[in-house]
Amino acid sequence: MGSYAERVGAGALIYLATALEYLTAEILELAGNVARGNKKTRIIPRHLQLAIRNDKELNKLLGRVTIAQRGVLPDIQAVLLPKKTESHKAGGKASK
Repeated sequence: MGSYAERVGAGALIYLATALEYLTAEILELAGNVARGNKKTRIIPRHLQLAIRNDKELNKLLGRVTIAQRGVLPDIQAVLLPKKTESHKAGGKASK
């Protein structure tokens, strides 16, 4: 037990590095979009949290990961949201 180095080929290490680079780039791109949406120039842990939790596949992959100082996801129940009215459709332009 403990001698796993002989089983790992050079191609596996390159593949692992490529996969990690891709995941890192994907997370940073999404977090950058969140930061830009919040008019910030730096990515903070909160932006990482929002990026990961709002992406279905990343959330599945990193669902049990804890990110320090990340806050919580905004979750407003549907009954608390304002009701949509159809007054905009009925009112408006007067015909001549």
